[in-house]
Amino acid sequence: MTDDPPRCAWAVSDPLNRAYHDAEWGVPIRDSRELWEALMLEGFQAGLAWIVILRKREAFRAAFAGFDPMKVAAFGPEDVERLMANPGIVRARAKIEATIKGARIWCEMQARGEDFAAFCWGFTGGAPIQSPGHGFVATTPLSEAISRELKRRGFKFVGPTIVHAWMQAVGLVNDHQQGCFRRAPVAALA
Repeated sequence: MTDDPPRCAWAVSDPLNRAYHDAEWGVPIRDSRELWEALMLEGFQAGLAWIVILRKREAFRAAFAGFDPMKVAAFGPEDVERLMANPGIVRARAKIEATIKGARIWCEMQARGEDFAAFCWGFTGGAPIQSPGHGFVATTPLSEAISRELKRRGFKFVGPTIVHAWMQAVGLVNDHQQGCFRRAPVAALA
């Protein structure tokens, strides 16, 4: 018998998943850089289990200059090759190049006076959406709309499934399951 509180089913089996679930997942992020970092990491997760990215997250941060979009936007071909040789990250050229391009888009938005956080939270009216918590869906009409807009702006690896996972992670939607001990505390952060 365990004294562990009830959690979302995906977070039960691995200690790192549990720690991430208990401290970070679903907590609303309002910082533009952090929202961008989370979106880029979700893109790297495409085709993989999230635990792979969690285990490599600190290596990603070191490799991508702390996910400082201004620094990443300045990366060139030599940086792509450096990253391709880094065993600490997911070495997928298309995802690496998409992250660099995403940094450039983020910087262009900032230069136009468009804050990435305001852009993201504008889709939810500035407040997290409280899902019913009866199970997970892969996409929603909102994740499809955000995906379309991100793609229109030139972002890559931002399909509706990736966007929905990102929305859950950064608290645009509170998708903690009914009965999960984090559901009510995360809802209170709205």
